[in-house]
Amino acid sequence: MASPGTTVAFLPSPGPGTWHLGLLPVRGYALCIVLGILVAVRVASRRYVRVGGRPGVILDVATWAVPAGLVGARLYSVVTDYELYFRPGRDWIDIFRVWDGGIGMPGAVVAGVLGAWLGCRRAGVRFGPVAGAAAPAVAFGQAIGRWGNWFNQELYGRPSSLPWAVEIDPAHRVIPYENYATFQPAFLYESLWDLLLGLALIWAARRFRLAGDRILALYAAGYATGSFAVQSLRIDFAHHLSGLRMDQWAMIAIWIAGVSYLIMTAGKQGPDTIATAVPQSSRGRPAFAGHTARARPGDNPREADVPSDSGVSRTGGSGDDCTGGVISV
Repeated sequence: MASPGTTVAFLPSPGPGTWHLGLLPVRGYALCIVLGILVAVRVASRRYVRVGGRPGVILDVATWAVPAGLVGARLYSVVTDYELYFRPGRDWIDIFRVWDGGIGMPGAVVAGVLGAWLGCRRAGVRFGPVAGAAAPAVAFGQAIGRWGNWFNQELYGRPSSLPWAVEIDPAHRVIPYENYATFQPAFLYESLWDLLLGLALIWAARRFRLAGDRILALYAAGYATGSFAVQSLRIDFAHHLSGLRMDQWAMIAIWIAGVSYLIMTAGKQGPDTIATAVPQSSRGRPAFAGHTARARPGDNPREADVPSDSGVSRTGGSGDDCTGGVISV
């Protein structure tokens, strides 16, 4: 354990996390969140297009999923730490000061999934392929976004003298650890876990030919596992129930939901393939390609996107390529 006044941090304190371009404040926390969102959308878009999805669909869905996720994350943080905003001496207006921190990932995950589902409904596309493309991308985005906690000097664990410990300025140290200088970088552990989770999801999707909804369930279970462990390191104030932080209980609920879905869909075949309809010209040759046919009322939803003579297997991929439907970055 680091002794009082020791400065052995491999990760130094970032100092002020805000810079000014003239009158415009630029906050490191916000930059990490925005960069994480941009990377997630970019990776998800590439993965979705590679299985036959229409370019632009992920961006359309993201216009619903991202705001929903941000609102859900903030609401979760406010509800679980309500005394920071509503107890005597506090100003409830601070609810809107998201750049100061207070983003609850359990709320972001749940609300983001609901927003994505609604976005898929509005775009007229199936949720499964979108979820399969987005799950690893979201993990990568979270890995980047977690570095915002470094700029805000938050999400750290017990005092530590490890060479990768993080230095925390006195103003950001929690009671009763004011005399310790270096701490376990909990944010770094979660960032690395999210990065490995994204890579593992891509590997599992290929290896086990998972459908998109099962990739999402696997993401939920994997994310909850890592976050639960990281939460056990934290020393900042949090409400507890039966010895566990409320965030840990939320992770247990997410883990149960993800694992339960995987068990219930154990016999489901994958991977997802979005067939491209190729209308025939009057001469019997393909007239154009690149647009997914929409189902008409009364059509079989499993077959509406696949012309009978298109050469595309209705169970995923083309008849000559058994891996055609596997999503990859």
